[in-house]
Amino acid sequence: MGSLECEQLLRMGKKGQLEAMRESLFYTLKRSSPLLISMGLGGLAVVGALFALSKAWMPVPTPTAETTLPSTPQTSRVPAYSFQSATVRRLGLESLATQGSPLEQQQARFILGADAVRAGDGKMALRWLEGLEQRYAVLTPNILALRAQAYALNQDQGNATELWKQVIQQFPSSAAAGEAYFALGKQDPQAWDQAIATLPAHPRTVEIALERLKKQPKNPALLRLVAQYGLHLPDYKTYLDRWVQIAGPKLTPQDWQIVGFGYWEKQQYKPAGLAYSKAVSSSRNAYRAGRGLQLGDESTAAIAAYEKMIAAFPSAPETPRALIRLADLTDDNSAAVARLDPAITLAVRLNRPEDAADALARKARRLKAVNPAQSAAAETQLFSQFSQTDAAATLRWQKAWAAGQSQQWATAQKWAAEIAQSNPESEPAPKALFWAGKWADRLGQTQERQQHFTQLWQRYPQSYYAWRSSSLSGMAVGDFQSIRGQQVVMTPPTARLPLSAGSPLVQALYTLGEGKAAWEAWQLEFHNRQTPSIPEQLTDGLLRLQVGEYLDGLYMLTNVRDRVLTEPEQYAQRSTVQALHQDPRYWQALYPLPYWSEVQSWSAAQSLNPVLTLALIRQESRFQPAIRSVAGAMGLMQLMPETAAEVAAQVPLKAFDLKNPNDNIHLGTRYLSSTFNTYQDNAMLAIASYNAGPGAVAGWLKTLNTSDADIFIETIPFDETQNYVKSVLENYWNYVRLYGPQRLS
Repeated sequence: MGSLECEQLLRMGKKGQLEAMRESLFYTLKRSSPLLISMGLGGLAVVGALFALSKAWMPVPTPTAETTLPSTPQTSRVPAYSFQSATVRRLGLESLATQGSPLEQQQARFILGADAVRAGDGKMALRWLEGLEQRYAVLTPNILALRAQAYALNQDQGNATELWKQVIQQFPSSAAAGEAYFALGKQDPQAWDQAIATLPAHPRTVEIALERLKKQPKNPALLRLVAQYGLHLPDYKTYLDRWVQIAGPKLTPQDWQIVGFGYWEKQQYKPAGLAYSKAVSSSRNAYRAGRGLQLGDESTAAIAAYEKMIAAFPSAPETPRALIRLADLTDDNSAAVARLDPAITLAVRLNRPEDAADALARKARRLKAVNPAQSAAAETQLFSQFSQTDAAATLRWQKAWAAGQSQQWATAQKWAAEIAQSNPESEPAPKALFWAGKWADRLGQTQERQQHFTQLWQRYPQSYYAWRSSSLSGMAVGDFQSIRGQQVVMTPPTARLPLSAGSPLVQALYTLGEGKAAWEAWQLEFHNRQTPSIPEQLTDGLLRLQVGEYLDGLYMLTNVRDRVLTEPEQYAQRSTVQALHQDPRYWQALYPLPYWSEVQSWSAAQSLNPVLTLALIRQESRFQPAIRSVAGAMGLMQLMPETAAEVAAQVPLKAFDLKNPNDNIHLGTRYLSSTFNTYQDNAMLAIASYNAGPGAVAGWLKTLNTSDADIFIETIPFDETQNYVKSVLENYWNYVRLYGPQRLS
């Protein structure tokens, strides 16, 4: 099911499995904090706007030549039209197709032709596409393929077949050739054989394999193809299970590598661990064998796998982490420390400071109850040797919060200031600056409070705490009580973040908004799926978004920060990721606008702020209509079937399908509206109730500090709900920031 499982596991308190998902390349949730840390933002040009109440909204950074990723200068007006519906953009593109620059004419004709094919109008498509392949060379294979489809729509099978054969002859390794094989194979089975032999990674070839598996359900070669290239399929695991069951004794180490990766990506950790133990010998595979078994509740087998890995690869990059995992698997503090000490030593030698710091922090916790002096010494070592790590930041925050709760506000400020100075890229940094401002306010230090908030706005304008500090400073950005009724005019984007990898053909298709075609072509170019480079990962993430794989695409885009901070081999990419976080198009990619029409319509019907509804959908389901949680919640707003039935009875709605986005959003907004009504439009409580239920919220209102909303949020005993509330409101803030550049009213 993908990354949503991370949220469900967090609800269940399974932190170990969450850590594993961060190790997984494709399926994870961003850090448990709702914050995405923007690295090294420093003096943004927009800071001045944050201090003027007349500019209550917080704009995104303006890209400059020094901060944006390399891209081709935008010389065409055509790509902006790709953000509009085909109906809306037609008139503008028709004008550019005849009166625009030569590039604009070519691009406009291509899009108009593609739109006509999608609309089933072969005659119109041929009008726009005729001869275009001779003038728009980079997209020649796709132009020929579109013309072939247009002829087929016109029932001209002869010309269609001739063009499909031309595509295969001239561009045999292209994605268009995959379409050609698929089309020709409906009449000639040998064409499908050729597709399997030459283009196994093409999505159309996966379709061919699935079709043939209907008649040959136990064909191991077809099952292997689906296992390797069909990860995007909703029922992928069914085919992976069948392949292992049928061909298990005959699988090679390379085959087990495919199996292990497939199970790992689908979060089936026990079978993944077993598969990796039989895969090609490498430190990464050996580590995952242990980790998969550990997460599959096979502790004894996991210990044996880790010990085998450490013996075989005593100095591998994964070995410090394996030692840390072994320590986690014992309740004996002395035995755990005996594993953590060599982990620290090896991590230092391998230049893996985050692992060393993590091991040292765990050692301090293990020693706290049995030897407080040694525990304190470990903390001192952590701050002195690994001051800039996330583990040091987390420990500083724990001390800051404890001091603040004891009303030792000066001490709390000191610890928070250390985070801002030593750990500016860490998860707690925005929170530390916010609370430093709050604690300064407690001490009557108005100037210091403003300094902390200013620093927060400068460095982390995208964070929940930037919104909250703006609200407390009197800016017209809304607060917990007013968000439901806020009116925001959303302006759609007009440009996409450039791809950092991929052929000119892939990049041209992507730029024009032909996302599915770009994604299909990328499948043939993306050979390094298990260990991609940073540019490949960014490209894969952007293209997944184009085909509606928001769950995985959003992860691919956010995970690059973790990689450049924790993988020494990726340190050289740090400046690339810093520039990425300065580019507003990156943030727009992270906060897309799918189903915006349905969201607007049903939110209006329930007197809800549609931007807040969109923010909640992003957090609940990552815009996946058919996704199902471990608890059984369905679709975009993750309604339980029984809850949906109760809401439907109130509407009344006799028939509904929770996999249908319109039905799901209809019922979800009505339920969300009821939570707002219950708590007199208090967004914090309404959102918390949507996540944890009214019973839990009622209990918290009786036991927690309700005099300070910010303390209330930070002390919600369910970590998942605490982070959920912040994440939804952070999502809302970023949508306003990115698409609503006007004063909120």
